[in-house]
Order: sequence, then C-alpha cells, then structure tokens
Amino acid sequence: MKRKISRRTGLKLMTAGTLMGLGARGSATAAPAKSVPADAWAQTHDRVFLGGEFWANPMEDWRVSEGGAECLSMGGGRSVHSLTHQITQNGAFTMSVTLTRLEIGKADGGAGFRIGIRSEINEYRSNCFVQKGINAGWQGDQLVLGPKTVPVKDGSAVKQVKLTLKGAAEGDTCVLTLTASAADSGAELGTVSHAFSANELLGNVSIANNFAAGAVAGAKKNKAKAGAAGAGRYRFQNWAMEGSAFTVSPQNQFGPLLWSMYSLSDSRTDEGFVMKLSVLTAPLGKEDNSSVSLFVKEGEKWKPLGKADLDPDAWVGTFRIPKWNAKQATPYKVVYWETPKNSMHAIMHEWTGTIKANPEGRPLRMAALTCQNDYGFPYAPVAENLLKLDPDLVFFSGDQIYEGHGGFGIIREPSDRAILNYLRKFYQHGWAFREVMRNAPTLCLPDDHDVFHGNLWGEGGMKMREGGDTSSDGGYIEPARMVNAVHKTNVAHHPDAYDPKPVLQDISVYYGDMVYGGVSFAIIADRQWKSGPQHVQTGGGRGDHVEDADFDTSTLDKPGLVLLGERQEEFLKKWAEDWRGHSLKAVLSQTVFANAATHHGSFDGYLKADLDSGGWPQTPRNRAVEIMRPSMALHINGDQHITTLMQYGVDKQRDSNWSFCTPAISAGYPRWWRPDELKMPHENRPKHGLSDTGEYLDGLGNKAYVYAVGNPVVGQAPNRYEKAHEKGSGFGFITFDTEKKTYFIESFRFLINATDGKPGNQFPGWPVTIHQQENRGENVIG
Repeated sequence: MKRKISRRTGLKLMTAGTLMGLGARGSATAAPAKSVPADAWAQTHDRVFLGGEFWANPMEDWRVSEGGAECLSMGGGRSVHSLTHQITQNGAFTMSVTLTRLEIGKADGGAGFRIGIRSEINEYRSNCFVQKGINAGWQGDQLVLGPKTVPVKDGSAVKQVKLTLKGAAEGDTCVLTLTASAADSGAELGTVSHAFSANELLGNVSIANNFAAGAVAGAKKNKAKAGAAGAGRYRFQNWAMEGSAFTVSPQNQFGPLLWSMYSLSDSRTDEGFVMKLSVLTAPLGKEDNSSVSLFVKEGEKWKPLGKADLDPDAWVGTFRIPKWNAKQATPYKVVYWETPKNSMHAIMHEWTGTIKANPEGRPLRMAALTCQNDYGFPYAPVAENLLKLDPDLVFFSGDQIYEGHGGFGIIREPSDRAILNYLRKFYQHGWAFREVMRNAPTLCLPDDHDVFHGNLWGEGGMKMREGGDTSSDGGYIEPARMVNAVHKTNVAHHPDAYDPKPVLQDISVYYGDMVYGGVSFAIIADRQWKSGPQHVQTGGGRGDHVEDADFDTSTLDKPGLVLLGERQEEFLKKWAEDWRGHSLKAVLSQTVFANAATHHGSFDGYLKADLDSGGWPQTPRNRAVEIMRPSMALHINGDQHITTLMQYGVDKQRDSNWSFCTPAISAGYPRWWRPDELKMPHENRPKHGLSDTGEYLDGLGNKAYVYAVGNPVVGQAPNRYEKAHEKGSGFGFITFDTEKKTYFIESFRFLINATDGKPGNQFPGWPVTIHQQENRGENVIG
C-alpha cells in the first residue's frame, strides 16, 4: 500500500531495515524490525548493486565503494533514481546528500539532485530513463538550481560538501532552496533559491553525476581522456529525504531478489514431473552471501528444498526438483539473506509465487510474446492483460532486449563489463513481466538482439571474423562468456537440454522438449547453427537483404547451408515420433520459416527477401518443415514485428504445418506484408476475403498460405502506448484443446482490454481454430 509521510516524518532511503522482497502482488513483506544503521551504503559491502530502493543509470557505471554510491564514469547523465519516493503533490520536502569530489577534468560536469523527472505517462519505472528535470547541485565553484547559479565559498578547492534541498509550497508554486555546507564543520558555503511551478517538480527524484547527458561521450573507458575532455566524478553518501510532497511506495523496490522463472515438465521417467526454477538477483559483492534458498508451503509450514549458488556472471540461482507433485498448486518462496558490514543481524529478503498444477482435464492456455523495444517500456497494457488472462504457460520467443535499452549504448568487451551492460538491459524485461512469471511456467528464448546482434547467424558457435558486421556476418561477435551469461539468464530454468554438449567456443545449447498440460513443446534455437550471408551474394547493399525485385533468389540456396543443424534436426525427428504423455505438439522457436514481409524499415522500404527470416536457406528450411510435418505441431514464433498466421508448403501449397508469428510486445523496426500492391501472384484467397492473404511464393520462393496478417501503420503518436498500438504491437494467445485436438489462436492488439470481448481487440482475421491434422496438410480451413 502506498502511504504519505508527514513533513516531520523522516525516512532515510538507506535504512537497512526497509530492505524487503515483494510478496503477493501489490503487497510487501518487510524485514523484521530491528535497530539498524541510518546509512545502508555505509553498511553495504562493495558491489555493483546499490540497493533495492534504487535504479542506477547505467548500472555498470556505479558501485558501492567506501560507504557510498560512487560513479565510475566521467560520462554525462549518470544518475541514481529513488524507486520508493516520488513527488506527487505540492508540499514541503527536504533532501540531503554528502558529495565527495573524486576526479575533475578541465570542467566539472556537476553533481547533486535532479527532481521533476517524468515521462509522458509519469510512471516510476518509465521515469527512470528520462534525462530531463530540475538540476540542483554543485558544479565547479558554484551552486546550480535550475536556471540560477551562485558562488560556493572555496568551491574549486573544497572536496566534500553536504547539499540540502528544501521545497516550500506557496500557492501554485514551490520555492526550492539549495544550500551547500562543509561536510566536516557544517559551515554554510552558499545558498540559492528559485520558485518553480508545482507541476514542474512532479515525478521521480534522483542523485546525478554530470548533469548534461552529452558530457564526455564515450569517456568511461579512459579516465585520462575523460579528464582532458572535462567532467567530474563523485561519491554520494547519506542520501535522505522527508516531507509531505512525497508518496512513499516501499513495494516499488527492485532487488536484491529481482524475479523468478520456472518450468514444469513430465520427464516420463522415474523422475516424474521435474520442476526447475531460476531466481535472478542483482549483481552482488565478493563479501555478500552468494546463495539463495527455496521453500515450499506444506499446510501452514514452509519446507526447505535446498540452496543454490549464484552464478557470478549471470547472477542466477537454479533449482531442479524431480518427483514434483504436479497435481496441486504449490506456494513457494525464495529467500536471500543479506549480511551487512559490521553487523551480526542478517536481513531476510523474500520472493514468493505459486507453482501451478499441471493442467489436466481442460485446455492449456498459453501467452506468446516477442520483441520488447523499450520506447514502450514498461508495456503496462500487455503486462496487465496477461495478469487478467492468467495463462497456464508464458512464452517469450526472443529479443527481451535491444541494444538501445535504457540508453548509454552497449559494451562489447571485456566480458565482465559486457555482461553487466547486458544484465542492466535484461532487468527491464523482468521489471515489466515478473508479476506474471512468478506464478506461471515461463519459457524464454534468447535471440539476436539479446546477444547484441542486429541479426544472428550462429554458425554453430563460430567466432565472428575481426571487423565483422553484426547484421550480415556469421558467428558471434560477443565473447563466449557473455553469450553463456545471456543463455543462463533466459533458459537456466528450462527443462534439461536434449543434448547439452556445447557448440564451438564452449557456447551452451538449450534445445529440448517440455511436456506439460498434455502438450509437448519442442524448444528450438533456429539461429544458433544458421549459416551467414557471407556464403552467398545478394546483389549488392547489405549482405542479408535482396533489394532487386528481379533478383533470382534461388541462387541463394547453395549446397551445405544450414538452418537448424544436424543435432536439432535429429532431435526433431525423434520428438515428432514420441507421443508419450501428450496428444498435441507445438514447436517453439525464434522466427517464422518464411519470408513474411515485403517492406522493411519504412513504409516504402521494399525488400524482395530478408535472409534473417527462417525462409532462408531454402533447402534446410524445407527439410525442417518436412521433419516437423509428422508431429502435426503448430509452430509458434516471433521476431518479425508483424503478426502472421500462415501454413507452410514444401511439395505443394498447404501440405505442412501452420505457423503463428506473434505481434511484438513493442515493435521497433517496422515491417509490412503488402503483396497485393506489388501484384505478387496468389491463389485461393481465404473465405474471409482479406487483402494480402492466400497462397503465395514468398520472396525466397517458399510456399506460404497466408491466412491473416496484422500490418501496422506508421507510428507517430507522442504517447508510448498509443505509438506501440499504431506500430502493430500486442501479444498472442493459444488455447490447446487436447480433447478436441485443436489450437485456438488469438492475436491481440496492444492498447486493449483482452477480457471485454470487443471484436476490434484482435488483428484482422483472428481468432482462428486450427485442427491438429491440418498441420500435416489435411486441411479444414478454406
């Protein structure tokens, strides 16, 4: 529950006793009350993670060091937001912090507070990525408060000051007063006041290091270079705040337990159902506790199931529990004991949820999602619809991040920095969807952007050539250590891999199956072995794009090219024939096995073919479909930023499996399927008569019966959610009826209520019911 504090009630953000983990949605489970130090940074071991009350921009540029939050970078726009305190009304407040100036270049970029930080939706998570606000701090030899500056006594020589910012409401304005005082004696060094509109102050509050977002771009790798360019680097201690202007929401804390994901699968062996659960923590320190514990509730008591060590790269602890009782729902909790410095009292953090019972005697309901471009973060319409629908299973098919997530670019090497850079971006995924993942089995595939590639052509784990292009060269550009950390954060909780032998560079694999709710899911990595475009010539321009409408794409189908690879093909063959413990099947992979877009990037951006689609290489594509055909599986995938429902053909149209490519959660790079305006030949348009549907040869010559497509419009709305809706964002939902042997497929738009039954909630052509036998060409739909 949110509560407001009176102007006399102070709350130190660093109070260790406020650290907690979330319990049931919308509630918080506090640590036991105890006498605690006032400044938790002073009681925190040196580490990356600043505490659950904070979001650091960017995480990899901050550390707890010498009892404070230290910025490691001379770059601009670094900040730490309070997650628990937002200014929501015009009222009195006070904030204070002690600053230590650690390093200065030719000019000081300034440090102190920033307030009034808000996005267009003024939601605390989305606010964390806004660089605008009112700056109030110490810069060189002066104090800065919005547009005003005043001198600071001995400001260039002094190394440590205490800043105090006070707000006093006066009608529709708020008068801010910033005071600098000597940290040791308390002597006043300078003060400045200015009146602001009360609305300007609403939103998040943060501490800031180098106020200007553009200061010393790229300087973080070389401090000497940064100093020459001009900036500053500070340590922050004793950040405190109080006052009636704040709304205090302790349930907004994020960490050290961030979220959990689990799977439940019938092993069809003596192990019975196997439950695997991974919990992600924030990056901790060498002196911190390095394990998490799992408990399940039996009656009124919590039964321990063991401990798991945290992986020091991925910061994931994984539990594997065989012989799980899948007939009943089981509450669980993960516990992490934090051990402050110089204290005999550990702080208990909890993360709770429920392991669902295996769905029996009823249909299995699965949510299917893909592609999270963070202009739409935190994707609340989608996340809230998932909670309303309460799926039995959640599937993320990839691109949980994009390189631009959260700003501040990417770090390719060294491995440890690249991993932290990735983790910070990946945490936005959990921050948005952890409420549904805590209670529903979740499958989560990594894709190209997750490993910092525009397109991934894995070539069986090969290292990319020096100077290679991440859109059109084969192999991995990132160090294998980073790739493995990405895999672990996404799939550590998946059922055991069919064959865990790593590929080249000792990169891990994760393909295998899960049997749940009477359905067998084949989990495939459709890019880990895929050949790169460097093996072919596409006629100029980008190596993965065919721009010439007259180009003969059959020349791209060269012998020896790979899509799934021999190991996954062998697995699929055996899986297709194995019907133990289930009566329906589905294949889960990153993308569709067809070239299901005619325009890319812009409305007029025609492409005949995109080799990044699963429609290339053509021969192994056809072989993959032929292997899948006996399974009668529905292929569920994503990646394309345009939702489609189609049926594959190999020897003839409509002789094989159906594919459902889900909408992007938040579509970035746009794609369209507009064959009619290009006068592409087609036959047998479906009875619904929708444009751009029917039997086509795609740009690579693959046979594809397109039944439904969700073309976007050009996104222009200033509101992130309206823009996502325009761009064709949303999510998929599949109901597996194991008695009727059907798949009921829904494709929901972004900005809707999925439970109100309005026809416009779904893209044109949906919902659709597919019968099992139609996945081998015994067609019912016309």
